[in-house]
Amino acid sequence: MWAAIKSRLFGSSKPEASAEAPAPAAGAPSSAASESGLTDGFGRRLSDDTVDTVLEDLEIALLQSDVALPVVERIRKDIRKELAGKKLRWGSDAEAAIRSTFEASVRNILAQPPIDLVARIRAQSPKPFVVLVVGVNGTGKTTTVAKLADWLRRQHITVVIAAGDTFRAGAIEQLLVHGERLGIRVVRQQEGSDPAAVAFDAVAHARAKGLDVVLVDTAGRQHTNENLVEEAKKIRRVVQPHLTLFVGDALSGNDTLEQVKQFQAALGIDGLILTKLDADAKGGAALSATFVTKKPLMFVGVGQGYEDLRPFDVDWMVARLLSEGTAS
Repeated sequence: MWAAIKSRLFGSSKPEASAEAPAPAAGAPSSAASESGLTDGFGRRLSDDTVDTVLEDLEIALLQSDVALPVVERIRKDIRKELAGKKLRWGSDAEAAIRSTFEASVRNILAQPPIDLVARIRAQSPKPFVVLVVGVNGTGKTTTVAKLADWLRRQHITVVIAAGDTFRAGAIEQLLVHGERLGIRVVRQQEGSDPAAVAFDAVAHARAKGLDVVLVDTAGRQHTNENLVEEAKKIRRVVQPHLTLFVGDALSGNDTLEQVKQFQAALGIDGLILTKLDADAKGGAALSATFVTKKPLMFVGVGQGYEDLRPFDVDWMVARLLSEGTAS
């Protein structure tokens, strides 16, 4: 993201020189030399008009990176506060100030109070700890449930999966394949069964076997589909989950923001998982979703393998956003 911002702010033009701009002294860098880098050899200062121009360009760069307008306004406010009254030369001084403030603002947005999932699971009494996983179609939600089950298994936590997407036979078969590969029990019923009954059976199984966690997959539903949202509400009433996680697609940009807002209003969300982050060079979805929901980003999907679901790390995300090359 920073590469796009830097390109827009510094890549094409420089502010006009003011009438008071000093002439270059003997031996000072030539205009051509100045243009080869970001430092202005003439030492021009940022005027209020220049700051306004910088912030307008910053807003465009952020919007093009799929950052939602409320987040853009927050970042603009932070940077204006930093630049106000400062004597900065256009070039390296301005870039350093903007970059530093941008980083601090991003960290503030992303650093929601974390949830120590393992600690909460181990502290749960009586068992099991129930996690409800919701989201729209096409985000990789069912695969994410399997990846999360594997991650928990590697933390020495016992898991059972409830195949609550009874709307789609393929989802049940998909989870059965994952369960067989991972050695994890999948509780299911026939296609078209009541998903709340499936979730209830999975909780009963976990309780009888002394298992730590039940992961409840649900049908991918559009946030505008009232019937399927009501179905998810029924599952909540029946199994009373200890944690509800929203799975979103990082490549969906501002659509992810609208989805998570609607799911939070309808169901209540405790944490976020973003998939396909390995293919997202913009990063706007992560900023927007955490800012609007004030909920922590708990895991990110960065590939197809089970091990490619990783606990979210603020430093890692900030490094991606500030990268001047391709995100990795």
